[in-house]
Amino acid sequence: MTLPFPDHAFGAFLFDMDGTILSSIAAAERVWAAWAQKHGLDVETFLPTIHGVRAVETIRRLNLPGVDVMAEVEALTQAEFEDVEGIEAIPGAAAFLNALPPRRWAIVTSSPRRLAIRRLEATGLPIPPLMITGEDVTNGKPAPDCFLLAADRLGLKPQDCLVFEDAPAGIQAAEAAGTKVVVITATHKHTIETPHPTIAGYGSLIPSLNEGSRLVLTRSGSTTSATAGA
Repeated sequence: MTLPFPDHAFGAFLFDMDGTILSSIAAAERVWAAWAQKHGLDVETFLPTIHGVRAVETIRRLNLPGVDVMAEVEALTQAEFEDVEGIEAIPGAAAFLNALPPRRWAIVTSSPRRLAIRRLEATGLPIPPLMITGEDVTNGKPAPDCFLLAADRLGLKPQDCLVFEDAPAGIQAAEAAGTKVVVITATHKHTIETPHPTIAGYGSLIPSLNEGSRLVLTRSGSTTSATAGA
């Protein structure tokens, strides 16, 4: 694995949740498959469209007649809240996140807050002081609003943040916000075409603070680290 951004240091790391630090794909797809069948949709073609975006946008995009969008969102959120079977942390994510200073990272997810916390607790992953959810912004991913808000809440410029993402919508949002991006491929079934560095998991990465108290990435077993400014 090539070390992502070996010559950069950052003010903070921003993490998407589903597919980036944990995998809830099986649970989410069970819930959404049942919903799609109920509404007469082709499950195989529909399921790939749900990842990385808010439920409200997924349902609105379908423009189904006679559907109360917000009622459907609430029902889906409750069903996903109740189904945490098989949700697992991405390899190495727990150690990586636990090594970060608490106020130097945030989770930026399209999920509602209570569902995000439920899934994090199911995996035992740490919950940071700052979490931006789909409820905190008017425009969800691929709009940049969520990452811009996270950077602002941390007192940083977006360009001073490194985003960890897995889904095209999230990658586009990070690009639009002006951050650097690392793409997590642990849950990908196919190779993704992206100009950004990719990693399958966090097992070979170690986050640390350089002499200027900025975040850098080093490779496990390495004796050197990046010390340049972002």
